[in-house]
Amino acid sequence: MKIIVPMAGRGSRLRPHTLTVPKPLIPIAGKPIVHRLVEDIAKVLDEKIDEIAFIIGEDFGEQVEKDLMKIANSLGAKGTIYYQDKPLGTGHAIMCAKESLSGPAVIAYADTLFKADFDLDKSADGVIWVKKVENPSAYGVVKLNQNGEIVDLVEKPKEFVSDLAVIGIYYFKNVEVLKDELQNVLDQKLTRGGEYQINDGIQAMRKNGLRFVPGKVDEWMDCGNKNVTVETNGRMLKFLHQDGEKLISDSVKIKNAEITEPCFIGENVELINVKIGPNVSVGDGTRIENSTIKNSLIQNEAEIKNANLDNAMIGNYAKFDGNFTQISIGDYSVLE
Repeated sequence: MKIIVPMAGRGSRLRPHTLTVPKPLIPIAGKPIVHRLVEDIAKVLDEKIDEIAFIIGEDFGEQVEKDLMKIANSLGAKGTIYYQDKPLGTGHAIMCAKESLSGPAVIAYADTLFKADFDLDKSADGVIWVKKVENPSAYGVVKLNQNGEIVDLVEKPKEFVSDLAVIGIYYFKNVEVLKDELQNVLDQKLTRGGEYQINDGIQAMRKNGLRFVPGKVDEWMDCGNKNVTVETNGRMLKFLHQDGEKLISDSVKIKNAEITEPCFIGENVELINVKIGPNVSVGDGTRIENSTIKNSLIQNEAEIKNANLDNAMIGNYAKFDGNFTQISIGDYSVLE
């Protein structure tokens, strides 16, 4: 089994955080989004992962590539890097990894997380993960027949078609068939809004008689912008806490600190005169003093003093003093 992970660009909706760290490597509950994603897929599949192929931007850098290789190695899989030189859509990104498109595979976009507990229907030619939503007109949805098979994919329907939204995770019994159909899409220059889409390849497979079924998830968590990323961090912390996972490092230095779980607190964090939690992640090496923080995501090596924060997201090596009289704020920074 292979996992193919199109990672697209850095993500403009999460600036300034993604100016230095690509969005899929933003940590959620102490672990990068893409790391959690492939781990959860591996759990659902419950079989050996032979290869994880990451499609990234050419500007991501050597350290990002090393981090991605570590993620693949942690799951006992071969890691492969491919580059998408232009943002030409999901179909184009997948075809950038065409050398790895063979055999059974899962394709998963790296800005979403999920929780699911079900057996994958490997008798089907393909599975499309979906989640029931209240506002289907804002999503791509699947239409089912009476046998529960997918008979259509509709992007942001103006009239009700289905309330099962596509979350961006797909299983293919033989992904090489998708590769052939996407090659036809590229050869014929079949674009939508100037981009090549995976849906056109899937629709061609369906028309040729291949059978697709939905795979339903219990939870679908987006990481598209700052607010939903902070919310997703909190939800993931609750799930991990319920599962009994250890979230607070033994190396945390505490002096007069009150921690309300669930919280993730990384290695060598210092907490001095603080109230922290619930739903807070604090990255390695961060120091927090004289502050109250809840529902927030703080990355590595940050320094925070005299703060009262809620629904905050603070990047690596950032310094924040709530009693500031002088500030130095770069592009895309936000103080509200």
